[in-house]
Amino acid sequence: MNPHRYRHDPSKSLVGFVIAEVSYAVPIAAVREIANPLMVVELPHAPPSVVGVADYRGAVIPVVDMRARFGLPPLEVTRRTKWIVVEIQNQLAALAVDAVTEVFGTSGKDLSPAPPLGGGEDKRGIEGVTSHGGRMIFVLDLTYLSDVSAPARAGALPGSALLSQKGAS
Repeated sequence: MNPHRYRHDPSKSLVGFVIAEVSYAVPIAAVREIANPLMVVELPHAPPSVVGVADYRGAVIPVVDMRARFGLPPLEVTRRTKWIVVEIQNQLAALAVDAVTEVFGTSGKDLSPAPPLGGGEDKRGIEGVTSHGGRMIFVLDLTYLSDVSAPARAGALPGSALLSQKGAS
């Protein structure tokens, strides 16, 4: 086993991904794994952006469709579609994204504040803005997703009614 394989590079603090041609990132410290989509079990009365729950390594975790979270139409699952499994307030959740781009850092610069766009600040969950490779990247504050994933976790308790299953290939 190579001991250097798992060493964290402090200059790489963000995991980048794309949703509808817009670049986003989440802090690498919150990322557990980048995975291919698994089978999802839909839950009744879940928030619109929670497509259901999945069995992730023996744990039932909510799956948040980030396209739905941002009010975009669904996109067919492709080979590029990935789940970013993150820890949000000590709970795991999968963020379904169009594609993962890279792991990078802010080159020591602070994040610029997100531009004020009127109402809905609580829905956006943008911690700040940075740039990398000539692209503007919106860095998400994952605590804003805890409101979306908590109802799905509650509905995933044993004995809850599950409507249907949807597989991802």
